[in-house]
Order: sequence, then C-alpha cells, then structure tokens
Amino acid sequence: MPRTTTTLAIATLAALATAPAAFAGGPSGQDLYKANCKTCHAAGSPHGEYTPMTLIQDQWERFFKEKYAAKHATATMPDGTKVLDAITPEMLEKIKKFSIDHAADSEQPMTCGK
Repeated sequence: MPRTTTTLAIATLAALATAPAAFAGGPSGQDLYKANCKTCHAAGSPHGEYTPMTLIQDQWERFFKEKYAAKHATATMPDGTKVLDAITPEMLEKIKKFSIDHAADSEQPMTCGK
C-alpha cells in the first residue's frame, strides 16, 4: 500500500474513533428535546416552560418514572401524532438522560439551546 494511502487510512480511522457518539448513534438527547419537547414547553407556553434546568435530577427521575405517560396521554405533536406514539422508548431514554445530566443541580446545567 502506498504511504499516502496508509496515512489517509490511519487518519480516517483515528477520526472515526474520536467522533462524537451522536454522530454514530443518531440524534442526541439535546436534539431530540429541541425537536420534540421544546415545541410545547418553550417560554410562555400554556403547557409550562421546561428545560433541563427547570428541575433538579431527582425531580426529572421522578417525572420520567411516574408522570411522563400520564401527563402526555392525550398530548399531540404539532402534526397531530400522539406524543406517546411519536417518541420511541429509545428517544425517550436519550431525552431523559439529557434532562437529568443537565438538570439544575447537575455539574453541567443547561437549557436545550435555541
């Protein structure tokens, strides 16, 4: 193999090895939150403004464990799809992790961005 090809192959493998997990695993929890939660929970929303920093970690844990399904039983996405049908368990797990990891009492509190 020519030296240039070998160098390019090694550089490509190194780039893939250090690529963010979101690149390989689909949308991040933050992206999913923006696309699916923020549409109904932005500032001034009648449904309440919620970002990860709205609650502390224990409150987010309790919400996803005890309240999420009941609170969203009749909720619909802007296109009319039921929230509980639109958000898969995998998506919900990423949203939950993002919310908890960036809650008000976490080491890295943050909103979901603009």
